[in-house]
Amino acid sequence: MRTLDQWFDEYAVSHQNPVNKKIHYICVPAIFFSILGLLMCIPSAIISNTLSLNSPLIENWAAIVLVLLLLFYIRLSVVMALKIAVFAFLCLFANFYIGQFVNLLLVSVGVFAVAWIGQFYGHHIEGKKPSFINDLQFLLIGPAWVIQNLFATKKQ
Repeated sequence: MRTLDQWFDEYAVSHQNPVNKKIHYICVPAIFFSILGLLMCIPSAIISNTLSLNSPLIENWAAIVLVLLLLFYIRLSVVMALKIAVFAFLCLFANFYIGQFVNLLLVSVGVFAVAWIGQFYGHHIEGKKPSFINDLQFLLIGPAWVIQNLFATKKQ
């Protein structure tokens, strides 16, 4: 099993160009956000009837998927899992809020499409194919890599 640093090292190989990196810093969180929005749009009567927590932030498919996703991150790093959990909660809250005013499905589909176009444009600039082409697990590594890079402390 690879460590988180090994995943990051392999992911970084196709993310060297500064423009591609900046695009990823925007598009990867946008894709994560939009996927949670899409999952929140799936009817959740089964979950609501089973859990009966009366909380739309918890009783939806996005929350269920996040629990499974966090198990993947916990295996790699508890600290990273906590960072992802905080970001995911913010995404859930924002999606819930957006859904109160506009059609969340349409917003999520739009953000998803534009963000993926950005991703592929970034890889066109980079001249390398996306990492997930070789291993789908890189779709889960991308958000952690962005969080790691955006919030890394500068070394003196």
